[in-house]
Amino acid sequence: MGSTTHHDEPNLTGFRINHRTMRSDTRRLADLVGRVAAGQLTYDRRRATALRTYLRLLCDGIHHHHAMEDQVLWPVLARSAGAEIDLRDLSDDHAALDPVLDEVRVAADDLLAAYAEGRPAAGRAHTVARRLAATLAHLRDVLDEHIEEEERLIFPVIRRYVSVTDWNTVERAVRKGGALRFELPRIERYAHPEELDELKRIAGPMLRLMLVALRPGFRRREATVFGT
Repeated sequence: MGSTTHHDEPNLTGFRINHRTMRSDTRRLADLVGRVAAGQLTYDRRRATALRTYLRLLCDGIHHHHAMEDQVLWPVLARSAGAEIDLRDLSDDHAALDPVLDEVRVAADDLLAAYAEGRPAAGRAHTVARRLAATLAHLRDVLDEHIEEEERLIFPVIRRYVSVTDWNTVERAVRKGGALRFELPRIERYAHPEELDELKRIAGPMLRLMLVALRPGFRRREATVFGT
């Protein structure tokens, strides 16, 4: 999710939080599934179902974010900054991410299937969990490298060349296709207090009302997945 900015230059707070959310959640999930694989955390069919849903939403959100960069932000940058920015490597990174996201989805399905078979499949569940943990760790590392490079390269270009009007168009596109029931409470979790205050000031009362409405359901799902 982004936030429509009223600054003299594009306000990158929403994008920065979105990036942090993707990275932090992937890191947190890789650790969680690693503990499941090691037998340090008890899992069952109910929790595996919640985990699969969470992972699908996470993968869909990552794909949507990068698709909007390719389809909306990159053309804005090309039009505004021209030769000042070369986006080919970042686009290649986006293309390379999709197969990794597919591997996460498949492994999450397999993990649920193993738990659905009951106790005789417990050994297979741990094997699948190890595969899922390794895939999530790979996704974590790829995201870390890509997002750090992306922010280093394009954030200064956005601030210098992109108009506030064009940036608001990008942020609206990112918001439009996102699963707000999932994305908004996660932004609340990972935003720094001053960032969240800024988003609330920009978005007005509607953001506060949506967080109040969406927070309980998200926290129940989170508690099932993470045991928090």
